[in-house]
Amino acid sequence: MHRVLQFACAFVLWAAATANAATGYMLRYASPYPPNHPFSRADQAWIQHVEQISGGRLRIKAFWGGTLVTSDSATLELEHGIADVALITPIYAHAGARLIKLQTGFYDGARTAQQQIAIYACLRRQFPVLDAELTGVHVLAVQGGELSHFMTRRRPIRDLSDLHGLRIRVPVELVPIMRNLGADPATMPMDQAYSALSKGIVDGVAAPADTLLSLHFAEVVPYFSAIEIPRGAYPARAISDRAWRKLPEDLQKLLTDSEGFWENQLNISISRAEQSGYKFGFSHGEQLVPASPALQAKFDQLYNNITRDNARSVGGAEGLAMFDATQREVAAIRAGHPPC
Repeated sequence: MHRVLQFACAFVLWAAATANAATGYMLRYASPYPPNHPFSRADQAWIQHVEQISGGRLRIKAFWGGTLVTSDSATLELEHGIADVALITPIYAHAGARLIKLQTGFYDGARTAQQQIAIYACLRRQFPVLDAELTGVHVLAVQGGELSHFMTRRRPIRDLSDLHGLRIRVPVELVPIMRNLGADPATMPMDQAYSALSKGIVDGVAAPADTLLSLHFAEVVPYFSAIEIPRGAYPARAISDRAWRKLPEDLQKLLTDSEGFWENQLNISISRAEQSGYKFGFSHGEQLVPASPALQAKFDQLYNNITRDNARSVGGAEGLAMFDATQREVAAIRAGHPPC
């Protein structure tokens, strides 16, 4: 009888363990950034959040610092199962995501990450092609951010003419503007910019102030221009379709419902990092180069004129329609109305 009871207890424990294994899911999360980066702190908050609200059914193992994915190929690597969930930057992909890249230049006037994300949500509803360009992955979060500035190594940018002849790392939407100003634009993921700056491969970078600390740019770019550079939103966190299909519907809904939480954590972390970057940079010798209202207005007009022409030439009728839709949403927000 004693052995029968032992066997019965062992069977119950085995059955419970089997049931837990059957209902539990492990996802591998991958990022090219280290765990102490502002993006990664937001990612860690999201990981804790979804694990908690799943009641332990969903577990996420994180791989930081590019151990699984790279910045410029993360979307493709995710699609092919290198990771299950990942930080993606389709705007730096070598191929594809044409309209996702293009639309990031349409947001002049959207000053906050919340506004940028809200506008992108409107565009996704109006232009299904934005989701169609990301084959093999399911978007879990969209990222906006603080406005960028020109940071340079050799000379300060006091006027737009000072950009002439400089090789500047810029996001893809700034490429036509830089060419118009006689600069040599270079597109590369942000985590590759420090090496390019320190080696003199590029003369400067267009980036938000948080990078003075988070990516150590204060060590290699002594001049910080106050010119404000518009920026847009883009899909930035995703799960592979193959991992998505393995999840039951309730966990799929949990991840979908967590999009707002992840985006909010990114906004909070980016905003805090921006303030820390300003404080660190200017307390360590960074030289602020003022920009007059006239200079800012000149840059804004140039930016919008070239971006609209680029929308037509690169995106055709759909690109131009997307530009006009984005600017309508910007105008609505600035007038105090909710987007779309």
